[in-house]
Amino acid sequence: MPFWNANSTTLDNKVMYVNNTYKDASGKNKLTTITATNTTGYRDVLEGSTTRIGDKPPGLKGLSYAVQTDGKITYKYDDGTGNIKQYNSIQEFANSSIVGYDENTTLRIKDSMQKNLKSGVDSYNAANPSSKINANQATTAPQTGDGSQPASQQEQEEFIKEAGSARSGTSTKENYEDLRYPEQLRSESQDCIKFSIVKYKPSGLSQKSVEQVNQERIVTIGEGRPSLGKREILGTITLPIPAGISDSNTVDWSSDNLDEITKAFANIAQSTITGGAESGGKAVGETAAAAQAGSKDLQVTAASKFTEMATGASSIMQRQYGTVQNPNMELLFKGPGLRSFTFTFRLSPRNKKESISVRKIIRSFKRAMSVKRTSQSLLLKSPHTFAIAYITSNGEHRYLNRFKECALTQCNVSYTPDNTYMTFAGPEASMTSYELQLQFQELVPLFDDEYGDNNNIGF
Repeated sequence: MPFWNANSTTLDNKVMYVNNTYKDASGKNKLTTITATNTTGYRDVLEGSTTRIGDKPPGLKGLSYAVQTDGKITYKYDDGTGNIKQYNSIQEFANSSIVGYDENTTLRIKDSMQKNLKSGVDSYNAANPSSKINANQATTAPQTGDGSQPASQQEQEEFIKEAGSARSGTSTKENYEDLRYPEQLRSESQDCIKFSIVKYKPSGLSQKSVEQVNQERIVTIGEGRPSLGKREILGTITLPIPAGISDSNTVDWSSDNLDEITKAFANIAQSTITGGAESGGKAVGETAAAAQAGSKDLQVTAASKFTEMATGASSIMQRQYGTVQNPNMELLFKGPGLRSFTFTFRLSPRNKKESISVRKIIRSFKRAMSVKRTSQSLLLKSPHTFAIAYITSNGEHRYLNRFKECALTQCNVSYTPDNTYMTFAGPEASMTSYELQLQFQELVPLFDDEYGDNNNIGF
């Protein structure tokens, strides 16, 4: 876990804590910004900034930070439209697709935060000369809450390696971003389709684990993005809703035959199995009585059947009587089906930033669907899966179908959809247009009890 010390020269992009040995008598971090007059603790990252990240010139207006009582550094951003979100790290903020955010924004945030934290040390030391912060004081491992020490980072990494983790470079939350195309697309005010990338979770063998995982495979909307229960979302991709969207719910029904002779034997067998020899004998008697009672058709059918069995000949009834047994044909339910979905997107970037976004979007889909390998390549691990949802006003689109967890089974990219090779001038040399076709299939079938209320169109 990265810690900031008074002698640090910069901040890490990941979740950061102020040195956890900087504690006062009450156990609070000495640099906490939470006070009686500022109960949230948030302060401007760059005090006096008058422009936002996407403005010209770019600034840090609307971005604030807080040092929590445990030393954790968090951020909050107000984009000026009433949309306020909190972030746990600079990396998480960078991945949120803020218009105008680039590597220089990260540098400005780090530079300003370095000054803020240094100023906090100076202010505390000036006000508390008897308990000054020691710049060289080492950090200690954070407590778990029960007095025990958690495993060190090295110990955790060794355990993961021994357990057969995926190779280095396998996608983690830091590897995937929250991407969108076009760059002005906003789910708060525009209809769109969102894809959340999640790690595949096997169902297990116990009935309890199967039911729990299957429940998590129903896509819900949380914070404007599709999710699967409490499972970690590695990244999201937001795109316009394409033309030709549809769904096709299927159930497997097929015809089945059961002639009278087979039905009679089945009745005898079932009676014997469920009721014992006495019940089986009773069924035999009833069958024989029915045949004796005058059912000439049954007698002819039985005689023909046994003749065919004895001689190996076939079509005895057709040859002798010109008849066939009534097959008692009936359409019977065989099982549920799994739905498939195909989406086709035309991605035509209009500037450098969109070119980079399109490249990352295509790469993210391809990488997420790729098979993972363990560190020793002895086992192959399942690709990541997707939670998909149609979004309107940052919530569920009640007039379009819902989804369950999906696997991306095929990703087709046409780099010359207009049958002409054409790129933009400059070092990026992006194609002027791409056609991206994605084929998904749901992992589990649909069930009646999952439809819930009638406030949406359902699955």
